[in-house]
Amino acid sequence: MEHKVIVYKKIDPQVLDYLRTTCQVVYFEELNEYTYPQFKTHLQDTHALLGSGLKVDDALLAQSPQLKVVSNVSVGYDNLNLSLLTKRNIVATNTPGVLNETVADAMFGLLLSAARRVPELDAYVKRGDWNQQLGEELFGTDVHGKVIGIVGMGGIGKAIAQRARFGFGMEILYHNRNRDVDAESTYDAQYCSLPELLERSDFVYNMVPLSDETKNLFGAAEFKSMKNSAIFVNGSRGAVVDEEALHDALVNKEIAGAGLDVYKQEPIDPSHPLLKLSNIVTTPHIGSGTKETRLKMGMLAAESVLKVFAGETPSNVLNPIEIVK
Repeated sequence: MEHKVIVYKKIDPQVLDYLRTTCQVVYFEELNEYTYPQFKTHLQDTHALLGSGLKVDDALLAQSPQLKVVSNVSVGYDNLNLSLLTKRNIVATNTPGVLNETVADAMFGLLLSAARRVPELDAYVKRGDWNQQLGEELFGTDVHGKVIGIVGMGGIGKAIAQRARFGFGMEILYHNRNRDVDAESTYDAQYCSLPELLERSDFVYNMVPLSDETKNLFGAAEFKSMKNSAIFVNGSRGAVVDEEALHDALVNKEIAGAGLDVYKQEPIDPSHPLLKLSNIVTTPHIGSGTKETRLKMGMLAAESVLKVFAGETPSNVLNPIEIVK
């Protein structure tokens, strides 16, 4: 029997061609009010879902009686109900590893842009405001030699630590559910509590996955405990941060700046108060957004699907269950 795969996000054509060698592929570049009804009709006899962001819950699974695997083209999987998928013997996978370096590049770019006020200065030049009397009001802050605090020392966190330690000579602090001896020896990273990290760091990175435990992890108290000169960068999930508290911290100069690639609502509303501030740098959840890396992610997701169809267990499975061909 030919397996059927629904791909519900725009993806590199090479990934589609790879899947089509052995599967029937139904492709939606995006799900919206026009495409969703057709998507629902295909759920009845599909064996795999491949994409990112789709909420896979009881309602969707009730319409997908033949589903065998859900393959997320992302590291995060807060859109998946893993306990429910496991109960129904449906494999869930993600795409770790292949995007670590690319996301770390983007996250360090946010840090540098916020610290050196790149968007503000870019606008300054383009408005024609540049004259020979450049004053301290346009100065940013040094990055090299400073203290960086990484909350969530996973694969991306370690890639950020590598750049900070060996590229900028920074002191590394980190907070994690468990100590990471490898990070400590490789990057001379120091494990500490979250309050200590926030108090000591010049730059704070949030790289933890979204869960019930981490929702609104960064709120008013956390921002108040940071240095007034600190810069906060969020590269994991928007809901880990209380955005109203972040806005107030930036307005009240409790912290100096922020860099955000993720938001509670995506796309973020253009009228959102955060977007009115000059001391925040924003990008559209594009940390892994290079052609090369997105292709790697898509191929890993597709390979995971085909392994499940072949009765094999992918190395990136999120809910180990017995896989039947």
